[in-house]
Amino acid sequence: MGAGGRSNPRDQDLKTSNTKLIKRAPTSKPPFTLADIKKAIPPHCFERSLIRSFAYLIADLTAVSIFYYVANTYIPLLPHPLHYVAWPVYWFLQGCVFMGIWLIAHECGHHAFSDQVWLEDTIGFILHSCLLTPYFSWKISHRRHHANTGSLDQDEVFVPKTRSKLGPAKFYFDNPVGRTLTLMVKLTLGWYIYLSVNAAGRPYDKFASHYDPRSPIFSDSERVLILMSDIGLITFSYVLYKVGTIQGFAWLFCVYGGALMVMNAFLVTITYLHHTHPALPHYDDSEWNWMKGAFATVDRDYGVLNKVFHNITDTHVLHHLFSYIPHYHAMEATKAIRPILGEFYQTDSTPFFVALWRESKNCLFIEPDERDEKNKGIYWYRSNYD
Repeated sequence: MGAGGRSNPRDQDLKTSNTKLIKRAPTSKPPFTLADIKKAIPPHCFERSLIRSFAYLIADLTAVSIFYYVANTYIPLLPHPLHYVAWPVYWFLQGCVFMGIWLIAHECGHHAFSDQVWLEDTIGFILHSCLLTPYFSWKISHRRHHANTGSLDQDEVFVPKTRSKLGPAKFYFDNPVGRTLTLMVKLTLGWYIYLSVNAAGRPYDKFASHYDPRSPIFSDSERVLILMSDIGLITFSYVLYKVGTIQGFAWLFCVYGGALMVMNAFLVTITYLHHTHPALPHYDDSEWNWMKGAFATVDRDYGVLNKVFHNITDTHVLHHLFSYIPHYHAMEATKAIRPILGEFYQTDSTPFFVALWRESKNCLFIEPDERDEKNKGIYWYRSNYD
């Protein structure tokens, strides 16, 4: 299970409902600095190659084209009812490639694609708009997430609640049927609910939405970028509408919509599992600092999909330390820093679909450790089964 360990007496071992022990991540000051970590990484890992970045993008776009051609050409020819099986297979494969393209646009937002910011923003804007993601809106809030990871007061996404602030409906759904329904909603609509109403995000004093240029998520100087994001989404949505009126909306869903839903499900899953684990702490303002927050994340193993997703899944700890390292150097850099991080590095090889169910059960709310009277600003995931 999660690597890591105890750096002081208050770090406890937890027993989860499946009887396996999970060691809490250390919460004390690490015996190294960010500069020490950076020195351990080979210098070339920080270099961006425009040719190499484009090669990955072209490879993904080629895969999309091949999957589309094969599906659109041959699935309609299959005898009934084989196409009911073939289309979901296509959605899964194409959705995984969509996720890879989405992550390349995500790298553009982190200045990890090339040395030219204008080129990164142009490519990221086009790619994300074609995947119905508001590029600049999400880039801005995601940047703030990286600046405030693990902070209960300032983090932007997957901010857990204490038991007292959790709505009673959450406890009514704390059973196998309720969790199944909750996960279904989260995986199908969760991404757009978050973008629309900031669900699971940082609380603001007024309505917050990634689509609203007046949203408190953004500063006055950023509002024109939010408008540009909206224009990109409206433009591509209109293109989809025109294609649907010509080709049919059922066809449009088969070749695009189903794959987009798979991508959205993986996007929510990946983000959720990176920041939700019984071993991970959260901090209020009395305890939080940037280094603590950067270590409040966990690398996950998605098998062969690690490569399809450009290793964002199994190099996420590195990503929170140095988000501008290109994905094609991330594995080498992660291997270089692990000896330095030691117990501060968290990883979990549990299959993601098993972990998704486990975390939805074991990470219902957060509370300070009642055995630790001196550090009430450190919160840990809890469940009704503790």
